[in-house]
Amino acid sequence: MKNALKFYIDGEWVDPAGSTRLDVIDPSTEQPFTEIAMGNSADAERAIAAARAAFATFSLSSLTEKIDLLQRILDILLRRNDEIGDIISKEMGAPAKIARSSQAYMGLAHFRKAIEAARSFEFEYMQGTTRILREPVGVVGMITPWNWPMNQMACKVAPALATGCTMVLKPSEISPLSGIIFAEVLHEAGVPKGVFNLVNGDGPTIGAVLASHPDVDMVSFTGSTRAGISVALAAAPTVKRVHQELGGKSPNIVLRSADFAAAVSAGVRKCFDNSGQSCNAPTRMLVPAERMDDAIAAAVATADAFVVGAPFEVDTDIGPVVSLMHFEKIQALIQKGIDEGAELVAGGPGRPAHLNAGYYVRPTVFARVTNDMTVAREEIFGPVLTILGYETDDEAVAIANDTPYGLAAYIQGEAEDARAVARKLRAGQVRINSSAWDGAAPFGGYKQSGNGREYGKFGLEEFTEIKGVVGYGE
Repeated sequence: MKNALKFYIDGEWVDPAGSTRLDVIDPSTEQPFTEIAMGNSADAERAIAAARAAFATFSLSSLTEKIDLLQRILDILLRRNDEIGDIISKEMGAPAKIARSSQAYMGLAHFRKAIEAARSFEFEYMQGTTRILREPVGVVGMITPWNWPMNQMACKVAPALATGCTMVLKPSEISPLSGIIFAEVLHEAGVPKGVFNLVNGDGPTIGAVLASHPDVDMVSFTGSTRAGISVALAAAPTVKRVHQELGGKSPNIVLRSADFAAAVSAGVRKCFDNSGQSCNAPTRMLVPAERMDDAIAAAVATADAFVVGAPFEVDTDIGPVVSLMHFEKIQALIQKGIDEGAELVAGGPGRPAHLNAGYYVRPTVFARVTNDMTVAREEIFGPVLTILGYETDDEAVAIANDTPYGLAAYIQGEAEDARAVARKLRAGQVRINSSAWDGAAPFGGYKQSGNGREYGKFGLEEFTEIKGVVGYGE
């Protein structure tokens, strides 16, 4: 990849200020396959200055100009979709069929939704004699994770461009190559100089500068709750806007009115999607206590049917997790579940027997879990499901809400029953009966799962300031 050792700043691919490099590891082989440049504070400062200078003009561009830009980006993303999917497979281990149809596709989806939202968004309107203006918030520092790289870059960059913001993006250094292709796409689309900038590096170096810099008006962060707290602390002295989408431990309540075996099977598949590396994965399945044995049977049958293997194998359902550090964390938590008395009914510690290299995790199911166990409390971020029993719907709700997180929740059952339960759950998004993804629905969390919302018009709102011009209509 020709630009792997460069950064995209002020409309050009430039050499980094320092000489530090980092290997990019293929998690299916545990071997490096390329390297990237790692930025320092001077690189971040240069990118922020370019974004600040560009804001003066880009913030005044017309809606038509911005929508045309978004459309050009969308067209190029569509052309490069398979290439993006393949590099995501290589850098973070997603099976190729999923990387193309889901991982890379999310970039297309978010730009489409941003275009739709921008066309109907009320950027200004009259309220009596006062004119209400929604203006771009300014320079945005964006820090994105490794697990859904294109999704998280697109759902921040698209609304930022639509509202007239300028930005500096720091993708995850674990899965950085999709970000480099993304920058190439924006360059080809003709993004004005300085509007979009990309600097690779780690959180304590580049991320800290973006969060703390006085010329950055907003920081948009997606990642762990622990890292999100650090970002918020760094941003506090400059009183900038902090938008965060953080961790989750999402409940999946299977009601008595559900098509039981189908609901359990669907819940297992959703939990194991992307090797369990999704912040909104339904990792806590709640089932009626009297149906626990039925739930175990359906969950084990589904888990055992998953094919774990190399990302580019046609039959692979679950690829490796992203890194050795992450693999070891998951293994420790699986062992913790066993030690604390959770009933291991599928999977368990170690790699699948047919694989002798790569960060592969066995699809694992714990049953008869109680909500005080570590595997029910901590975000494991791997293909590990916990099944808990409940006696009444109210108890199910209480267990579901008994978590520091509140990103997502899931309910399976007859529509009327599910709607009633949905209103009681403390989560930013509730999905009923394995409903399809909605790219215009607000996405974000309650409690320690973050603040603010992404997607569609809600994403546009996050990147605007509200101004009231009093007396405008007099």
